[in-house]
Amino acid sequence: MSALEEAEQFEFEPRMSDADALMWSIEKDPLLRSTITTVMVLDQTPDRDRFTRRMDRLSRLVPRLRQRVLGHPLSIAPPRWEFDPNFDLQYHLRWMRVAGDGTMRELFGIAEPIAMQGFDRARPLWEFTMVEGLTDGRAAMIAKLHHSITDGVGGMKLQMELLDIERDPEDRPEDRPMPAAPVPTDLSESQRWIDALSYEAKRQAGAVTGAAGSLVGTAGRLKDDPVKVGIDALRTGSSLVRMLRPTTEPMSPLMGKRSLSVHFETIQLPLVPMKKAAAVVKGKLNDSFVAGVAGGIRRYHLAHGREDVLQIRMGMPINVRTEATATKAGNQFVPTRFVLPIDIDDPVERLNAVREVVLKERAEPALALSDPLANIINRLPTTATTGLFGSMLRGVDVTTSNVPGAPIPVFLAGSRMESQIAFGPMSGAGSNITLVSYMDDLNIGINIDPAAVTDPTLFVECLQDSFDELLKLA
Repeated sequence: MSALEEAEQFEFEPRMSDADALMWSIEKDPLLRSTITTVMVLDQTPDRDRFTRRMDRLSRLVPRLRQRVLGHPLSIAPPRWEFDPNFDLQYHLRWMRVAGDGTMRELFGIAEPIAMQGFDRARPLWEFTMVEGLTDGRAAMIAKLHHSITDGVGGMKLQMELLDIERDPEDRPEDRPMPAAPVPTDLSESQRWIDALSYEAKRQAGAVTGAAGSLVGTAGRLKDDPVKVGIDALRTGSSLVRMLRPTTEPMSPLMGKRSLSVHFETIQLPLVPMKKAAAVVKGKLNDSFVAGVAGGIRRYHLAHGREDVLQIRMGMPINVRTEATATKAGNQFVPTRFVLPIDIDDPVERLNAVREVVLKERAEPALALSDPLANIINRLPTTATTGLFGSMLRGVDVTTSNVPGAPIPVFLAGSRMESQIAFGPMSGAGSNITLVSYMDDLNIGINIDPAAVTDPTLFVECLQDSFDELLKLA
């Protein structure tokens, strides 16, 4: 079975999940947009015909590439994914040539305004721009997609349906007969209402069954250990308060302003030494990554004479994928916010502190309630929902994300991928710093709101110095 045929094994739900619908609706405030932008640097320009045919074939096998989002303001169900009757592949695939010498800075200059633009909501939520003319004959693909399609881990799985493990494989999927294009559904207004009511009826029946099972289990535990059940309930309640507590003001006095602009930077680090640095405190790669970010932000504040800033508020998506849900194509993460100390100078102590904070955050009882909470919040008026989440997200200083990428070389229509840099959505934060691994490298995409970080060059230098300090531990 080919990689493209394996794409059919992914499960694509006909409607958004409650969490995805929440990301979709809060974009009434453009500061809360959930746009993911990835820059894939290639050793040469891909074969245009091969690439176009591969994308055409892929769009017939992966429904989300031809589906748009349709909702109804009075519907009780989440928005539907429906095939676009006006789908135009050429709209989603663009080719251009970089001006000047083709440096990474010039490439990012092209990617930044692409990332700033909102999606056309009447079309599928993705756009690929192939950029030719980089230094040494290289090229790059700027991939832009909406977070409601998938999260970082799911995106990497879907991406492998596009890539090859050889430069020119003998059995190329794009050379095979083209599958039939999906047929758009033409539902009447009454059919849409019936579909929404049927969807909700099934979902509520499932919720009742789950609740009944939970009550039986709770009753048994209450009989055996009533004190522990009471303590667990109090912990869950406290966890919910922490999850939903409004935090309109960032903790950093330097990173308080917000805008709709972005500025892209990147740092590349070696994978194995970063893992070894984390192993000093029996931690994982994510611990050394977050510790490096914390140390860099501390240096940035010290460079501006702000020794008084001892903590920041960090956002971090926590992956909740399991073996049972591995084939689901949608988002499977829970967004978290927590206070992170940045005033620890010793790198080993900082690693330990980060490890403890992240472990505690992963154990929050309220994480298991994210879907039911999203269901309740989605029933509020959009203005109220946007206001609630705006009050939660605007107080985040920086968001970090760690996504595992391909451990082996991969190819796109005859071109070898040299690096992949992901720029995660700001969603109200002052900066989003995302790590993507590829073979033996870690590519860190630094998405900066220039209103929050007014000296991006210094900001990157401080991050680099902090990571270099951690690498010495290896």
